[in-house]
Amino acid sequence: MKRSNYFNYIESHLATLAARIENRGKINLLDLNIYSETFFADMLNMLFNLELNNLNIIKQNVEGIDLVDTSNKVIAQVSSTCTKQKIEDSLKKEIFKKYNGYTFKFISIAKNADKLRKTTFSNPHGALFDPECDIVDVPSILKIVINMPIKHQKDLYTLIKDELGDEIDTVKFDTNLAAIINILSDEDLNGVVNSPEINSFEINKKIEFNNLLSVQEMIEEYKVYYKKLDEKYTEFDKQGANKSLSVFHVIKSQYLRLLGQNQNESELFIAIVDSVVNVIIQSKNYKEISYEELEMCAYILVVDAFIRCKIFKNPEGYNYVITR
Repeated sequence: MKRSNYFNYIESHLATLAARIENRGKINLLDLNIYSETFFADMLNMLFNLELNNLNIIKQNVEGIDLVDTSNKVIAQVSSTCTKQKIEDSLKKEIFKKYNGYTFKFISIAKNADKLRKTTFSNPHGALFDPECDIVDVPSILKIVINMPIKHQKDLYTLIKDELGDEIDTVKFDTNLAAIINILSDEDLNGVVNSPEINSFEINKKIEFNNLLSVQEMIEEYKVYYKKLDEKYTEFDKQGANKSLSVFHVIKSQYLRLLGQNQNESELFIAIVDSVVNVIIQSKNYKEISYEELEMCAYILVVDAFIRCKIFKNPEGYNYVITR
């Protein structure tokens, strides 16, 4: 789904930016902090329908305030430091007298600020400031993004790609996951019928055991490619003893990473597919195909991993291959 791809890209790049800001701050490299003021202004304007501008462009080094929106009466500070003292030091600045009646937002660009939202702050100038909704950090931004209409997600994705894509993309590497996708995508999968080796009764037991009935139709649709994929894995392993094993390992690692992230089993299954798609897209050796083809191939790989006991729990005595 494109919604998932947009969110994954946004989440990945914001998390990487936050980590880089924090790590560079430890060695007193603060250039990303400065550039982030305007970037976060643009992002918050999209998220909250504001018109924030970088106040430092107008007047350098305004204490306690980095961004201002005179139309909506909002002021904001963008900071990599996220402590009660930092916020209170801002709130006590004399500049707040000039912006009487303005809402103050504190933007934490590097650290989780969740605990601060439940904190009471000294606010000597009576700024309009509700910690619960006026302290913004990357996780709170992502909570908004995940529920945004897809058009708005795409707009934010474009902003982040334009601003951060070249700056913080990690170095791409070849992956065996992309290699098997390249092989699979060259195959004619029309007319493939159910593999005689597959024990459908056992697979249905595993589906029920893992509460995956809502994705059963997808599993049924893609399990027919088991034999074809098994042939491709055999060819693949001629290039190296652990080729197919490494593919299973990546899929299982995505499963374990996503396990328990406040989603039901069916959502987890789909999230694994989306995550596999993302790994493939980020691979240096990925030969680009249409998104629909890529998603179909990813489903084939994940369903196959499900059948082969690589992901999700197996019911007692589970045996997916019919004994001859």
